[in-house]
Amino acid sequence: MDDDSRKNGLLFRVAQKLFLLVARVTRGMTLGVRAIVLDGDGRVFLVRHSYVRGWHLPGGGVDAGETLAEAMRRELREEGNITATGSADLLGVYLNRKASGRDHVAVYVIRDFRQDGERKPDREIVECGFFLLDALPAETTAATRRRIREAIDGHPPPLDW
Repeated sequence: MDDDSRKNGLLFRVAQKLFLLVARVTRGMTLGVRAIVLDGDGRVFLVRHSYVRGWHLPGGGVDAGETLAEAMRRELREEGNITATGSADLLGVYLNRKASGRDHVAVYVIRDFRQDGERKPDREIVECGFFLLDALPAETTAATRRRIREAIDGHPPPLDW
């Protein structure tokens, strides 16, 4: 990676963190979505962002005028070139107290989908892919691991992220 790319990456990460800080202070309740995409080979799709550590479920914020399901489908296209072709089952809605006392995340489970080519890395998503459930990357976040286990084991989700 050359110096310009590093500077641009650093500027992007700083801008993202500043945006999240301002949003935390100025906004009311926030609403986001995540998707647990499970393939027929016992693998789950995860992403690694440029602006936060660890591997995560794909997802993001719900835009104005957008339903939860529409936001989840948009985020899957943006972060993984994935199109849900079947039902999107709502696993649960969680309160993410770590982000703020007003951040809610809806998590869906997707089993029927297609991926229209590999997603190339960019400034937001630096890596993504499917991983065996018993061989997740070491940096997979604890919350991501919990959500996957809840979806696989069928346990009722807790109220907190």
